[in-house]
Amino acid sequence: MKTKLSAFLISKKEILKKLVSDLSNEFKYVSLLGVDTIGTTYSVSKRGSSVGDSNWADRGFVIRVFNGVNYSEYSFNTLNDLEAIKEKVKSIVSNDLKSLVQSGTKLMEFPLISEEGITEEFHTDYEIDPFSISAEEKLSKMTELMNLGLSKCEDFIDFRVNFEEVKISKMFISSKKDLSQSILYTNMSLVAIGRKGESGVKYDFRGLSGLKGFEIFEDALPEIDTVSNSVILLFDAKRIVPGDYEIICDPSVSGLIAHEAFGHGVEMDMFVKNRAKGEEFVGKQVASVKVNMRDGALSDVEVGTYLFDDEGTLGTDTLVIEKSILNSGISDLLSALKLGTVPTGNGRRESFERKAYARMTNTFFEAGEDKLEDMIKSVKKGYMLEGYFSGMEDPKNWGIQCVIAKGREIINGEFSGNVVSPILLTGYVPDLLKSVSMVSNTPLELSGGGACGKGYKEWVKTSTGGTYIKAVGRLG
Repeated sequence: MKTKLSAFLISKKEILKKLVSDLSNEFKYVSLLGVDTIGTTYSVSKRGSSVGDSNWADRGFVIRVFNGVNYSEYSFNTLNDLEAIKEKVKSIVSNDLKSLVQSGTKLMEFPLISEEGITEEFHTDYEIDPFSISAEEKLSKMTELMNLGLSKCEDFIDFRVNFEEVKISKMFISSKKDLSQSILYTNMSLVAIGRKGESGVKYDFRGLSGLKGFEIFEDALPEIDTVSNSVILLFDAKRIVPGDYEIICDPSVSGLIAHEAFGHGVEMDMFVKNRAKGEEFVGKQVASVKVNMRDGALSDVEVGTYLFDDEGTLGTDTLVIEKSILNSGISDLLSALKLGTVPTGNGRRESFERKAYARMTNTFFEAGEDKLEDMIKSVKKGYMLEGYFSGMEDPKNWGIQCVIAKGREIINGEFSGNVVSPILLTGYVPDLLKSVSMVSNTPLELSGGGACGKGYKEWVKTSTGGTYIKAVGRLG
């Protein structure tokens, strides 16, 4: 089945078009983004269950106009008085420029946005509408999953199950564009928590996500054994001896590296502000010839997929790294205008009330030609890194820190049975990526259960992943 655009946006479309048309008589560029996002979260644990609104719930509008120097914006959530909205826009344009000039602020100038005429709509597919399933039935199925997880080990003290359903409806209108999209995604997390002897509390999680409906519950069942077995291994995990090791990163870890190292590092609004070292490396080697990396709303089908971004730019598939060379960054519309580049459709807002920034969508390393078994056999002394807890990057200096859930030791091409946890993977991004010597030919694995912040705020949904990569990493 196909998702449907919200009735609210459909009912307001003619009013919105009139608003854009009227403002276009006074401003050389006018665009309007309308958003109507609904969502619900569910959680189950031994302590009980809960149901609440999704953090992504959002309904409102934002207008952008060219003020003669750059762009002014006005966000609002009611359409009761169009004349008042038009006067507010005019007031903001006038007062913004006057106050900035009077304060002595140097204004950053931008060229006028040039658009081609496009009328298009986009609807994602699903099998079972999650919003048609009662909360009682969802919580009942989640409780079954929790109890099954708890049965896997007597040392488990909890097994938490979380589920979220989100339907995004957006409409973008300008003098030349008439775009709409309706996107349904769901995500789940399974968190096993245990304590055995003096080992302390150990936990791990598995995330599931996709442009799908209630059918995601079918995907959750086989992951219970995966996350349970991981925590059981962690009961006997030791601390790692810090040093440089041969490492094989599973798709979740390679995705984290792609996201932190060549995601944030190539967001081109940071180029405009001279805050990203990646700008210095465009057209240069930043990785081994084995490495190809992509980002884009059209690069794969996951939670970062859409027809158009929040500035009305159509989504693309950007080959960020091609056989070791940094080809391109990812950009919002205004950064591309300032830099003289083609926008990549990565302008995204946390909500209609927030600014659009260059943000990642679906970010991953492409599959290679190596067999995973050959990669393991090639390791003399190192670790298979599996799962992660967090990551961060310094775009200005291109350093990276990734907290990995566990590492399984490999000695002379075989798993020794020893496990270390937790692990901190650090280093200078080009050094880490240039050390990549093998990339598996296994199918791509992407996950979009979490979200990404710009620094410490401006959250958006993204997916990351890839395949297995072999490299040399500094572990601690």
